[in-house]
Amino acid sequence: MDARNWVPGSAGNLSARLDGESLAITRSGVHKGRLQTTDIIEVGLDGTAAEPGVKPSAETLLHCQLYRLFAPIGAVLHGHSVAATVLSMAGAIEFTDYEIIKAFGFASHEVSVALPVFENDQDIARLAKSIEPSLIAEPPIGYVIRGHGVYAWGTSVEHAFWRLEALEFLLQCELERRRLK
Repeated sequence: MDARNWVPGSAGNLSARLDGESLAITRSGVHKGRLQTTDIIEVGLDGTAAEPGVKPSAETLLHCQLYRLFAPIGAVLHGHSVAATVLSMAGAIEFTDYEIIKAFGFASHEVSVALPVFENDQDIARLAKSIEPSLIAEPPIGYVIRGHGVYAWGTSVEHAFWRLEALEFLLQCELERRRLK
């Protein structure tokens, strides 16, 4: 993700399910391209760090929410690509007729798929609460926080990464398509 400029500076956060009650997540304020073992911490599904005094990512509750709602999720990746950030500022994002949409389980490219864009909120508990009804109603292929970045997930870190890669490809295609108009 760092090599592709999806996590500039200390942006973004990465997590993986450890078991039914906890996950490993990147610590707050660390560069994802230079992670050390100590930069990854354990938290419970309520977002509380297993080790007192250690600060997990500011957006830990958004990761916890996905693990809590969807048992098959094994990893969640959050990046801040230019395409995701810019497109989210322009409003709704919809992908139509892109072949790579099949990476998300669709049988054909002849579909139109919305990527939800949620308003940014620095109160992460409130943000998670506002996102949850949409996640439950119709689980999306990922989502974007307006002006912020994209969330993708999968059954493992590798699966989450290739879903993120497909999502970033779609975002970049959509950004380029809009430039051509």
